[in-house]
Amino acid sequence: MEGEIKRVHRSIILSVSCFCFVLLAAGIAFGWNDKAHLAIAKAAEYDSWYNAAGPYITKIKAGDMEATNHWFSNTAAVVVTEALVLDQLKQYNNASDKEGHLYGAIIASLRDYIKDKKGGRYAEYHMAYCAHYIGDLSQPFHNVPYDDFNKNHHGTNDGIVDLSTLNNIGLIQKNMYPIVIHDENDLAREIARIANIARQLALKIRSENRDMTQDEAYTELSHSASLLRAVLSHAKEKKEERQLHP
Repeated sequence: MEGEIKRVHRSIILSVSCFCFVLLAAGIAFGWNDKAHLAIAKAAEYDSWYNAAGPYITKIKAGDMEATNHWFSNTAAVVVTEALVLDQLKQYNNASDKEGHLYGAIIASLRDYIKDKKGGRYAEYHMAYCAHYIGDLSQPFHNVPYDDFNKNHHGTNDGIVDLSTLNNIGLIQKNMYPIVIHDENDLAREIARIANIARQLALKIRSENRDMTQDEAYTELSHSASLLRAVLSHAKEKKEERQLHP
């Protein structure tokens, strides 16, 4: 019996070690932890908020094909522009794009949602991806290169508000603000604006050699929630337009 228990323990340790190795080998950098993504979705009043963490599950099997949709390393240290965001659209789901294309993934997933909805297909999972990517957008460490500082601080900052965020939806909503989106150009401009805010915070944190404060983290979550609410409103308007003009 004791030998069997030891064998099971060894098996569990080996499985966990292999899983961690796969994640490291794939170069996967996670974003906000699950609870933060769910909190962003709930704050934005996304009906299927419980799907917002789903793309993390996909990463385990899809590897780089999905992982590169979650960040932009910005190795050239450039200001994010509308043109840069739109240029990333062609990279969606491209595992060979090692710099990542988070910004383009937001618009591409929304395109897929609108396309499938228009075709009468079940499109909700595309919106779940879009909601998740919008959450990643405000994570400062997803807008700068994955250098030694990023690697050493990323995990801590992903979970900086993990224990409290689902109990503080109101705190996120208190800092939300209106965003209006009419088309992809509007969305690209808003993505660029929030990306630059997050990037500047990442640079400030690095220069001060520290982690985010909880106040800073909640402010960032509010940016994502504000954008997600606008995207949901835009998608609803598109649906109503199709119903009026089939």
